[in-house]
Amino acid sequence: MLWKAGRTAIERREVCAVNSGEQEPIPTDRILTVPNVLSIVRLLALPLFAYLLLVTHSDGWALALLMLSGFTDWLDGKLARVLGQTSRLGALLDPLVDRLYVVTTLVTFVARDFIPWWVAAILIGRDLLLALTLPIYRRRGLPPPEVVYLGKAATFLLMFALPLILAGHGDWAIGPFTHAFGFAFLIWGTVLYVWTAAIYVLKAVDVARTHEVVPR
Repeated sequence: MLWKAGRTAIERREVCAVNSGEQEPIPTDRILTVPNVLSIVRLLALPLFAYLLLVTHSDGWALALLMLSGFTDWLDGKLARVLGQTSRLGALLDPLVDRLYVVTTLVTFVARDFIPWWVAAILIGRDLLLALTLPIYRRRGLPPPEVVYLGKAATFLLMFALPLILAGHGDWAIGPFTHAFGFAFLIWGTVLYVWTAAIYVLKAVDVARTHEVVPR
């Protein structure tokens, strides 16, 4: 199955880490960590980003904020490993903020006619579809599925594509080039987004078949 390929990649990475002597950080219950603070700041900046795009049409400031968000997204993961501040809250908060940024950017881009509405519908619909699979795990007393690396790659491509598309609407010479590259990354990100959706759905179906519902 497709999802098994993704899981095999994760297991292979874990084996390599053990063989090389690396020790994976153990998630803790800590809340006030540097990575979590960065994620919360990114979350609080979301309304400002939407305001800059939809109300004041300050595309340059919106682009700067979007790029800063992408940098802090990379930084909080790096700091979590370097400082040993991996936490359960961070494991949930970081991908949640990523999704909210993608959804907010897609909605604002559609409102500004930067991208076709159906692209946003596919990407947002994918996340809604996966949300519907979560009760399958919950009813069986299982945690949500691990994030596959293809999913991380898809999110990275989208978070790289969207600033390029926004930059492509600026009044400068390289605008057409950044716009073209942005749409190329958007297409690849969308393909991977749909592919990983199939991985997660097939995994949920397999869990539903092989695990009994836990009585309440």
